[in-house]
Amino acid sequence: MSDVLTQLTAVLEARKTAPAESSYVASLHAKGLNKILEKVGEESVEAIIAAKDAVHTGNKDELIYETADLWFHTLVMLSHLNLTADDVLQELSRRFDLSGLVEKANRRKD
Repeated sequence: MSDVLTQLTAVLEARKTAPAESSYVASLHAKGLNKILEKVGEESVEAIIAAKDAVHTGNKDELIYETADLWFHTLVMLSHLNLTADDVLQELSRRFDLSGLVEKANRRKD
């Protein structure tokens, strides 16, 4: 993992058990998974809007900012479920030698 992801993972893990009033992340953990998922959804929408705006304005700063928010809240979600960015990176690594079309076809049908 990158140094940033490693450091962020450590901070997120520490904040899981911190008092809710001590940090934003601790307050999200205290409010539970539904609140965290709400934030992931909210940040997803904001990133989508920023991407559409970037096409029209040519300015990608807002898209980078909103994507960072989305990634951050996704990492909080993973942390809440006792997962890390490394778990996701391992899955991405597993897919390197696999065609996207083959990977999609191999997914379980629900």
